[in-house]
Amino acid sequence: MKQSVLITSILITGLVLGVRQLGWLEFLELVCFDHMVRLVGDAGPDPRLLVVTISEADIKQQKKWPLSDQTLSEVLIKLQQAQPRAIGLDLYRNLPQPPGHELFMQQLQASNVITITNLGDTNAEGVSPIPGLSPEHIGFNDFVIDPDGVVRRNWIHAYQGEKQYYSFSLRLSLKYLSKQGILVKINPNVRLGNTIFPPLHPNSGGYHNIDDAGTQIMISYRSPEQVARRVSLTQVLRGEFEPEWVKDKVVLIGTTASSVKDLFFTPYNAGKSANPGMPGVLLHAQLVSQLLGATLDKQPIFWFWPEWTEYLWVWTWALIGGVMVWRIRHPLILGVAGVISLWGLSIICFGIFTQAGWIPIIPSMLAFVATGGSFLAYKLRHNLLHDALTSLPNRDLFLKQLEWAIADTKLRKNSRFALLFLNIDRFKLINESLGHQIGDQLLINATQRLKACLGRRGTIARVGGDEFAILLENITDSSEVNCIADQIHKEMTLPFHNNGQEIFTSISIGIAFNQSELDYESVTLLRDAHTAMYRAKDQGKGRYEVFATNMHTQIFKRFQLEIDLRRAIDKQEFYLHYQPIVSLATDTIIGFEALVRWQHPQHGFVSPGEFIPVAEETGLIIPLGKWILQSACQQLSIWQAQFFSDPPLIMSINLSGHQLAQPDLVEYIEQILKLTGINGQSLKLEITETVAMNNVEAAISILLRLRTLNLQLSIDDFGTGYSSLSYLHRFPVNTLKVDRSFVSRMEDTNEDQAIVETVILLSHALGMDVVAEGVETAEQKAKLQLLGCEYGQGYFFSKPLDSKSATALLNRQFENK
Repeated sequence: MKQSVLITSILITGLVLGVRQLGWLEFLELVCFDHMVRLVGDAGPDPRLLVVTISEADIKQQKKWPLSDQTLSEVLIKLQQAQPRAIGLDLYRNLPQPPGHELFMQQLQASNVITITNLGDTNAEGVSPIPGLSPEHIGFNDFVIDPDGVVRRNWIHAYQGEKQYYSFSLRLSLKYLSKQGILVKINPNVRLGNTIFPPLHPNSGGYHNIDDAGTQIMISYRSPEQVARRVSLTQVLRGEFEPEWVKDKVVLIGTTASSVKDLFFTPYNAGKSANPGMPGVLLHAQLVSQLLGATLDKQPIFWFWPEWTEYLWVWTWALIGGVMVWRIRHPLILGVAGVISLWGLSIICFGIFTQAGWIPIIPSMLAFVATGGSFLAYKLRHNLLHDALTSLPNRDLFLKQLEWAIADTKLRKNSRFALLFLNIDRFKLINESLGHQIGDQLLINATQRLKACLGRRGTIARVGGDEFAILLENITDSSEVNCIADQIHKEMTLPFHNNGQEIFTSISIGIAFNQSELDYESVTLLRDAHTAMYRAKDQGKGRYEVFATNMHTQIFKRFQLEIDLRRAIDKQEFYLHYQPIVSLATDTIIGFEALVRWQHPQHGFVSPGEFIPVAEETGLIIPLGKWILQSACQQLSIWQAQFFSDPPLIMSINLSGHQLAQPDLVEYIEQILKLTGINGQSLKLEITETVAMNNVEAAISILLRLRTLNLQLSIDDFGTGYSSLSYLHRFPVNTLKVDRSFVSRMEDTNEDQAIVETVILLSHALGMDVVAEGVETAEQKAKLQLLGCEYGQGYFFSKPLDSKSATALLNRQFENK
């Protein structure tokens, strides 16, 4: 059920974020933004600012609009006498308004006067900059009108081509801050002193795909109206103001007359048709106040989470909605908890908003409600028909789906489907040696890979512990099923990663096809695919087999083999053969590899390739391995007493993955060494490359413990597994054995010879010696000698021998010395 909550919450989160990505939630998010702005409260007037308003009464007094250059010149002169730090003329004046143009231009040349232009819109009348002024006296109109007509953000810096522009409010703020020695730096974000203004991105906050050129920030409104002290144009002309209102202040001059239509909607009056809006000059005063407040007063600037954090936030609330429905069963308590949660979400978002953080609230609410509602319906049905760990259909649901497929083939002639039965190879070993948590995660990861392989081509179910079933309907040819099986094999042989650990496995697949002329039952068809899967395991695992009617007999034989194997261990029907390991430099035997053989009382010789996999799968390899260790060491003890050599003869014995995972392995080997009286240096234990890489850290740990017994260690079949060079140097091994497949092809391909040469060079670089397996010709031996290989093993020297024949071979060698 936990998995179901997780999956449902992820799906709903994806849906909500998809809707948000389409921009369908932007309007609601902006409405919430406006509402929170109104709830934050009024910060009062900014004492660093003064606004000179041009009202309807002022225009009537002057009897002219636009105002003459003479009038504005007089205003500037009056204000300059009071020594302001900056004067911002929030009026478009690209054309002369006589009389007094020369005087007006003279006043505009003052270092503390900033004029305004409308950047980029040069076709509209009255928006280009005043001719003759340097760029330091010009700032562009910096607020942005959202699609709903509300001003919530502003530009403070922009580029056109390679040329950069400062906003009107930034120019005024810089004039004010120059006395403190604060300059602006843009690299790439705008920085005033120690204050960095992070820019808006296309999807910041509740926005969707806004223009993010230059640097935009959200406006932190100081006040709905009284952002600064105001005096009228007429009052300034008459000198009816106190000089301290102006001294060291930023003075903005602009119109508040409604007839000029320089009015804009803000979050304070959004959606209120009766409210005419905020005059542009007061809006610019808000922007200047924000820049000065952030720089000097360390007032917070609007910040936003990265998109991945917002996604996590939305998913968290979707998860809360799902968990709440999962945990709470009583409808009334569930309803109350839901309302409290939504209120809690609103309070959290508003609390963060008071600290200038805008995080998504509408997507979170939608995800919370949608996930809770969806999961409420989903969980009622899911438990009955799905596996709790993987959320795949369970056996009951899959059999029902199989019945529908069978019924469909009866209605439609020539309709074919295939049933695949899958089993993860060596899952029991992984589960027992690495723990059930790793095993469960492996099942989950395997499920994900199977889903990725299938896409929409089939139905997958978990029908047992490590068993899966796949239904492929509407197939046109059996080759289509074979391709899917091959693809699954390819994916499942890739390593699984868990906390930095690599786990290697494979999958065995049984395939059963429907036959329309036969009256199938779903259980029977599933059994046939299961039988084919066991056939695949018997043939070496990591493969697929198609069901044939004789397979039931073969499966019975396999189970009979397991029974016989248990009896053989009890009755000691096994014996050992020994294959010599020869020094290529001296052609002398330096030791043997012990190989187990089985003489069945009724069936005769049974190949190790037939019974060893069964012993591995059933765990019988543990008692069998102990017998091999003890018998081989006893034989070595006899040979060492009979044939003296320096160094003494050695015995190589293979260890399986099951044996390596036994907690008493070291103690048992130590006991055998004491019992047989041989030195640990004479015993070489071999593990395959694949076993070593299954659990690297565990393998290194147990090998280090074995080395405390002064044993020699070897990696067998090197080059056929998945060794990582980053791990190889950490293995405390003495020897690498080159796999016979590379040695046998040395004379045929340069690639295989290069592989053998590389393994030899690598071994020597790591301080190891090399044994080449499968040496069958004098040419192979000569090449190996030339490449620096120390030892060889194969039919060129001797086939595996019983103890009597091996003793005779040693006799001949020592007699010739």
